[in-house]
Amino acid sequence: MKNFLKNLWRRESFNPSFMLGLWINPFFIIRKGLINGVIEISDHVKEGKLLDVGSGSKPYKEFFDVDEYIGIEIEVSGHDHSSNKISASDIDMYYDGKEIPFSDNFFDHVFSSEVLEHVFNIDELLNEINRVLKDGGTFSFTCPFAWDEHEQPYDFARYTSFAIDHLLSKHGFELIKLSKSTFYFQTVMQMLSAYVYQHVLPKNKLVRVLLTPVLVAPINIIGLLFVYFLEG
Repeated sequence: MKNFLKNLWRRESFNPSFMLGLWINPFFIIRKGLINGVIEISDHVKEGKLLDVGSGSKPYKEFFDVDEYIGIEIEVSGHDHSSNKISASDIDMYYDGKEIPFSDNFFDHVFSSEVLEHVFNIDELLNEINRVLKDGGTFSFTCPFAWDEHEQPYDFARYTSFAIDHLLSKHGFELIKLSKSTFYFQTVMQMLSAYVYQHVLPKNKLVRVLLTPVLVAPINIIGLLFVYFLEG
């Protein structure tokens, strides 16, 4: 039962459902937009070897139909690699901040989710990603634009669409598509619900869980409903 609840909580944290996640996940809007983006990416990533940069516990592995899925973690980051949230079996290799431990032209695809903002030497990482990618390979990623500081002190940047285009072009990539995961009003409501959850509700975890459906979920629901009238 304990493992079932743990796995259910983990699933609803990364891929929240409307039946349950909407009520217990205070970050429902951003997580739903993020998972929709990952699914869209995975639809265009088929076969071959894929490298997940900053893979953590590999929460998105199930969406990718590839021959080999390899995850690397940034060796020094805001993640506690000794915690039970990320097991040793999840991480295949570590990136030391200088060189990705694979040979040139090794991967057909590189994927990364919510990682680039935690990399201070972004130019070196993008060069390394380009190096390990085969000619014609794809590099797909997600990164936040409006979000609070997290995984302190390893939170270094927020990238506009123009910055992303510039960085990719600078390092030999061609930008094929760029999508934003939420509308303006949704973003405002998500930030509000995150603020209430993190700074207004009591610190006790059990109390937070009990109060989230009552005080936090309605804010996200309003954000989801009103977007169709204001920005639909």
